[in-house]
Amino acid sequence: QNTLFRATRRKMPELRVLSALDAARLQWYHFKAIMIAGLGLFTDAYDLFCIAPIMKMISQIYYHKDSIGTAVLSISYVIALFGTALGQLIFGYLGDRVGRRKVYGLCLLIMVFSSFGCGFSVCTTRRSCVMASLAFFRFVLGLGIGGDYPLSATIMSEFANKKTRGAFIAAVFSMQGLGILMSSAVTMAVCEAFKMAGEGSLEKMEAAGVETLAPAESDIAWRLILMIGAIPAALTFYWRMLMPETASRSLYTNVAPPLFPYEIRYTALVENNARQAAKDMQKVMSVSMSQVAEDTLSETLELPPSTSSSYKLFSRRFFSLHGRDLFAASANWFLVDVVFYTSNLLLSQIFSFSNKPLNSTNVYDSAFEVAKLAAIVAACSTIPGYWFTVYFIDRIGRVKIQLMGFFCMAVVYLVAGVPYSWYWSKHEKTNKGFMVLYGLIFFFSNFGPNTTTFIIPAELFPARFRSTCHGISGAAGKFGAIVGTVGFLWATQHEEEDKGEVFPDARRVRIAFLILGAVCIAGVFVTYFYTRETMGRSLEENEEDEIDSTCASSGNEVFPIE
Repeated sequence: QNTLFRATRRKMPELRVLSALDAARLQWYHFKAIMIAGLGLFTDAYDLFCIAPIMKMISQIYYHKDSIGTAVLSISYVIALFGTALGQLIFGYLGDRVGRRKVYGLCLLIMVFSSFGCGFSVCTTRRSCVMASLAFFRFVLGLGIGGDYPLSATIMSEFANKKTRGAFIAAVFSMQGLGILMSSAVTMAVCEAFKMAGEGSLEKMEAAGVETLAPAESDIAWRLILMIGAIPAALTFYWRMLMPETASRSLYTNVAPPLFPYEIRYTALVENNARQAAKDMQKVMSVSMSQVAEDTLSETLELPPSTSSSYKLFSRRFFSLHGRDLFAASANWFLVDVVFYTSNLLLSQIFSFSNKPLNSTNVYDSAFEVAKLAAIVAACSTIPGYWFTVYFIDRIGRVKIQLMGFFCMAVVYLVAGVPYSWYWSKHEKTNKGFMVLYGLIFFFSNFGPNTTTFIIPAELFPARFRSTCHGISGAAGKFGAIVGTVGFLWATQHEEEDKGEVFPDARRVRIAFLILGAVCIAGVFVTYFYTRETMGRSLEENEEDEIDSTCASSGNEVFPIE
């Protein structure tokens, strides 16, 4: 029986439209697609990582007489991450059920309106009302961001050729680095503009001896920073909506051809319409119809029932074929996001070397300094790490890059963490050396697991489960980000009882660094023992390899033909 299955599968004619897609040469269309798809990840990063300087401003505007508190700070940081995790699960599933293109437009609209909502909070006087309104809209924003992750990765993986597929997906994800940099640049620009415009107000407050310099107009500044995040999301929605609702409409109307062949693999493998997929492909890529015109569903032989598309998500058959891959993708993403989001969102706290709170002259300067630190790290470490991955991903392979990244991050965390409390915190003049070490964490995170965990789930799973499984893996990552961020805040904060001020404790930060190093070591083990290499194979070959491995491990009883 097992031998019969193997012979049947070897004789099964391959859909020519998929072969042509895997072998397609690089075209201008590919680079345009990368830019437009990447703009969604750009927006995601802007919206997620602009919150650190925003919270610095809010703490001085609304909590100038009291400490903002670890609980409020934790909720403010993670509410969007919780929405992102939920959005990855919901929209990842809908992407497989409804189609990638339709669901993606909805996600972009959610991001546009919720970004505006973050700025237009319900009230401006009561801080509880402001924080509740901001939390609500940040959660909704996270839902849209969550949908962008699985859909962007799946869309890019399904039309890229197999030789450069990793570089294409990595290039899209690299826009996240530019989004982080842009959020810092916009924050610095807005703060500087408001500071220059309100110099008179600041001078009067200084003369009056006001401890916290937060003029009334500063309440507009942080709202403006959040609302600017709607602009790239709106542009992305506009460019993607230039394509017709269905590619077939362009056969009979003057509608421009679609910017993305979102549905080529989805149409061929999930909707079982290989001929339409061939027509869609011809419209956007330099592929002659003769290469793919003979594709029809009748070419595909019927497989044994146990190996056909009849098995469902989370069925016993699904876990037998894809359970290990789903575990590896989810566990690795969980582990790397514990590290990446903790290090990124809490950058200013980690660089507070001394056991006393920072004294900022005014609300604009405090936010400016946080944003400047993030911009330096992004420009010098984060962005180069992404582009190293773009260059090497299809030369070295996903697994080797991920192993190297986890291992190097573990080493740097140990080197930076062991002497943190007794050297770095007492020699602030040498904090440039600490910044170099800390920058290496971001470099090897992005030239490592932060990028590869985005790529691998988009390559391992069948077309009808691809978006869902990527969403599950990404949601596990965001829960890791929540655990890391909340855990770090609560574990490292120290409160002065007489002043009620909360600030990082150097000794606790040292312990947290050692724990983050151990998390990276766990990532090395999960990657080495459970993660499969996908470089140089078509998406369909990756699925066949998993079937083969299951077949070999289970003997002749694996695929009974009824």
